[in-house]
Parts: sequence; structure tokens; C-alpha cells
Amino acid sequence: MGKKWTTANIPDQRGRVAVVTGANAGLGYETAKALAERGASVVLAVRNIEKGEQAAARMTGDVTVQALDLASLDSVRTAAAALRSRLDRIDLLINNAGVMYTPKQTTRDGFEMQFGTNHLGHFALTGLLLDLMLPVPGSRVVTVSSTGHRIRAAIHFDDLQWQRSYGRAAAYGQSKLANLMFTYELQRRLTAHGTTVAVAAHPGMSGTELTRNIPAALRLPLTWLAPLITQKPAMGALPTLRAATDPAALGGQYYGPGGRNEVKGHPRLVTSSPESYEAAVQQRLWAVSEDLTGVRFPVVRSRQNSSPSGSAVTM
Repeated sequence: MGKKWTTANIPDQRGRVAVVTGANAGLGYETAKALAERGASVVLAVRNIEKGEQAAARMTGDVTVQALDLASLDSVRTAAAALRSRLDRIDLLINNAGVMYTPKQTTRDGFEMQFGTNHLGHFALTGLLLDLMLPVPGSRVVTVSSTGHRIRAAIHFDDLQWQRSYGRAAAYGQSKLANLMFTYELQRRLTAHGTTVAVAAHPGMSGTELTRNIPAALRLPLTWLAPLITQKPAMGALPTLRAATDPAALGGQYYGPGGRNEVKGHPRLVTSSPESYEAAVQQRLWAVSEDLTGVRFPVVRSRQNSSPSGSAVTM
């Protein structure tokens, strides 16, 4: 395998079933498209069914659509029930969908929109689908984080929903840090099962619709700089695709662009912030997430396993 990992490195995916959230546009679309082209049966789990069907029509292969609004736990439960009724296995769950820098608002369940959508929605979906994955050798949960997880890197347990004060960038950073902590804690719990693994990825700076909520004062300068600091969604999706399909990938690993500051480039193993590896905080976040969502996972933490993957994560 060459140094530059591309979609040409994706192994044959025939016989595998992939569920990709937020797959009607941007990174999710490119991820789903690549998996379908390599033979996977792909489910586009999207909020807007019409846009999902339009996206599916532009792909080749076995592609279907499932309604999913991560900002509603009722929708997450309905989607999970529908998927369980039509699928007997899931090989890949790609937790890709997300919102970024939204004005202060809440989900239907009263959670801060970014934390509720990016973390809690995916936490609940994963927990509700995981038993379709546990018996499947080589199955993976891939959760998409961001370099933004380093922004005021902390889980603000004293004000998780940002009710006292709100900073859209800091709230986004918390949600993306939560994505990583969820991955590492999930991997710790999966280790005893020996089949499914949890891996994380980030796209660097990619030109997608996710940036539509950036404050107006920053939008024009970023428009000028975009050609220099961003890459196309097809490149931004490569770390996710590598985390999902590279036979050498291990649970608890984190993939991102290999260029300077992980902004652009072909995917490689990267390291997240020191805060993201704090096991006690991961455990506390997990417990809080179970309480907030009402979802309990069919895997428990092994006391004998003190690191997310045993050997995969480096500092």
C-alpha cells in the first residue's frame, strides 16, 4: 500500500451493510458513495428524505434511505426500530452528521443543539443499533470528530446545555470532544467482545454546508481563504473511509488529514487532545449521556482494560 491512502485502497465491500448519518450531502455523501461503489449495501440516514432520495439517485449500487433527525430522540428511536426491522446485521455505522456554530437553540428534547445533535443523538443511535453489530466480525463504529475538539477543550458538566452562557464555537468544541471521548470509552467496553471496534476520524478543513452558521463577520474572509485552507469533501471523507475500511485500523485509533496541522491531505493516524484521553471524564460523560438519552448499551466496561484499545492509542 502506498503512502497516500485513497478510495482505491478501500477493500471490496460486497456483502457488508453500512449506515451513514447525514449522507445526503458533503462528507457523508462522499463516504456513502465510495462505500456503495465498492459494493456495500448503504443506508443513507438523513433528516430530509427528499434530499436523501436525490442523493441516492446520484450513487451507484445498493443504496436506500432512512429518515433520521438526530435532534429528536423520538426520531432516533423510530429510525433505529425501522433499521432493526429491515436489517439483520450492520457492518459499519458511520456517525457523520452534525451541526456547527449554530445560534443558541435546543433540540426537541431540550439539549443544546450542537451537543444534542453531534453527541447525544449519535450516542443514542449507536446504543440502539449495537446489538446488530456485535455478532459481525470486523464491524466498526466510526464517529466523525473535528480539530475543533481542541477549542476550550473540556466537557462542561456544570453547564452541559450552555444555559448560563453560550459561545457557539466553544459549544461546538465540546460536542466534538464528546465524540472522541465516546469513541474511546466505547472501544474500552467493546474490547471484551472481540468483534466490533470503535474508531474516530476528522476531515480537516473541508468545504461543506456545515460552515453555513459561521458568523457573518468571518464568512467573507473565510471565502477568500477557502481555496488555500480547505479541501473538497471527497478528500475530507478519506479519513472516515480509512477508519471504516482499512484492514490495519485498530479500535481506539483516530484518523485525519496528513498535511500540516491536519488541515488537508491524505489520511493518516493522528492524535487528539490530551483532555480527550481522560478516562474518568469519559466514564462520567458516558453515565450522563445514558441518563439524558435513556439508552443503555449492551456492553459494559471491563475493569481490567484501562486504555481504549489496549495498544492502539498513543499520546
